[in-house]
This record gives sequence, structure tokens and C-alpha cells, in this order.
Amino acid sequence: MPEARRIRAAADGGPLGGGAPRAVWLTLGSPAGAVSVQSAAQRLVGEHRPCHLIWDPATGEMAQLISVLRAGRALGAPDRLDWMPNRVRRRPENVNAEGRVCVQIGVLAIASEPFTNGPLVGAEAIVSWLDSWGVARRWPAGQPAGWPDGGRPSGKASGGLGGGLDSGAAWARGGHFGASQVPGCGHAGPGAIDIHRLTGNGSHHPRSVHSTRDLSATLAAAALPIPA
Repeated sequence: MPEARRIRAAADGGPLGGGAPRAVWLTLGSPAGAVSVQSAAQRLVGEHRPCHLIWDPATGEMAQLISVLRAGRALGAPDRLDWMPNRVRRRPENVNAEGRVCVQIGVLAIASEPFTNGPLVGAEAIVSWLDSWGVARRWPAGQPAGWPDGGRPSGKASGGLGGGLDSGAAWARGGHFGASQVPGCGHAGPGAIDIHRLTGNGSHHPRSVHSTRDLSATLAAAALPIPA
């Protein structure tokens, strides 16, 4: 992403498996401004659980850790910076690699205080970049559930969309999701964010500027520098 600082992760989640493009918004359990984007990136990189982008919505500061053409490692991993090793969860099989792109955006925020209630500096740049990779401005699972207790849901069970039969169908459609809506992950965030303020009302239909030929030509190189 052109606006993001590059902080190279030593490991990513490997090649992507194909399917509808999607983006997943997760919170990192630290309020905006409490820790720098660089410090958060170093923590995730050091613990081998990088997302693609880290974003501070209060300042607009961003860092990109891995290429959009590679899978991340954040889904199913602890969704807080201050995690304890004995609480590490097993990553769901392949969920990080589902989609032609599956972009994971780690937001410096806490789930109990929706980050869309404050400044969203740089949000349009991020969403426009996701547009360019064909991620539709829709939320197939609707608004993520609120987590006012910071760990217990208000209305929906953990495990992604309440673990219902529709969870896989919604996930397969692609578009935007909260990490709490990803099947099998059990993340707390991002809480009850205002999806319309973040991505608009859904009337925008992105046209991917990256063709299949472009993707094929860059997949081999994507594991080395961060090309996009």
C-alpha cells in the first residue's frame, strides 16, 4: 500500500487458496496512541502472527508487514498485543489463506470501544486500496457484534457469526468482515463498529485494477519484497 510504511515480517501465511476477495478488520487490544504502529508491528512480527496492515485511526499512521498477495497469520492467533503464551489458540485450518486476497487490517483500538466512534484518519485510503484488489464494499455478515465486557459477546457467540450454518456462506461471498465474524476464529474484535462510516453505504462497486495476468506475474515475487 503506497501510504504505508514497510516493516517486513520474516514469515507470512504462505500462498493464497483462491475465492472471493475479502478484508478482515481486527482490533489489537490497545487504544489508538497508546503504542506506536512500529512497536505494534515489531510485536506481531516477533511473535510470527502478522496481519497485512497495522493502522492507527487517530493519526493515520500505517505499516504494511506482508504482501497482499500472501496470506496473513493473524486470524485465529491472539487478538491482543498483551497476550500470554499459555492462552495461544490453534489457528483454524486455511482460514488465513481463503480468498484471492484476504487482507487483515489490525487496528490500534479495543473491542469494547468501537474505533469508528473516533477519528478515522486514512480510512478512505485503505478502503480505496482494497477496492483496487476487488474487495467489494459489502458486509455479508452485517455489523459485527458488540463486546462491552471486552471478552464476552452481547448477543452472538464466539467462533464466527455465532457458529451458525450461514457463517460459511457469508464468508464465501467475500467483502468486509470483522474478525469476530470469521468462522472458527473466536476473535473479540472489532466490536460494534459503524460499518457505513468505515466503508460507505455499499453503493460503490469496485473494479479491480489488478488483472489475473498481473497476479500470476507477481505471485512468485510476492514472498520477497512487499510489492503491493
